[in-house]
Amino acid sequence: MNKGATLPDFTLNDQNGHTFSISEVKGKQPIVIYFYPKNFTPGCVKEACSFRDAYEDFKALGAEVIGISADSDASHQKFARRYNLPFTLLADTNNKVRELFNVQSNFLGLLPGRETFVFDSNATLVYKFEAMGASKHIEKSLAYLKKNSDG
Repeated sequence: MNKGATLPDFTLNDQNGHTFSISEVKGKQPIVIYFYPKNFTPGCVKEACSFRDAYEDFKALGAEVIGISADSDASHQKFARRYNLPFTLLADTNNKVRELFNVQSNFLGLLPGRETFVFDSNATLVYKFEAMGASKHIEKSLAYLKKNSDG
């Protein structure tokens, strides 16, 4: 998925087992969607906790944060509870949304890729970032939103 693309429609279960359709928030506010390899792994814990710690900064800019991995909704629920994650985690158990976003695997295809997408309030992809290191995803997404916010 390249800059300028429109956020595709998709529906997945959230960490509470509820059906979540991106159309509920699409085109209403900026959305930060981050794909990560697996719950409870060191890099993914660091990334999720960094998004948690910066969540109020994202909210202050009007943005919603959504994390997506192939873990089950039950695993997401445990992950969200253990680390007090205030944002939505979606269970892409068949990797359909990962494919829709064209998120590539890393490390010779052994690990699902870590990639962050920032969509503006018109549901247009305005920024994306890919790196296995977790911390840069949060700071780069926030910096982009701050630089390009109306406030």
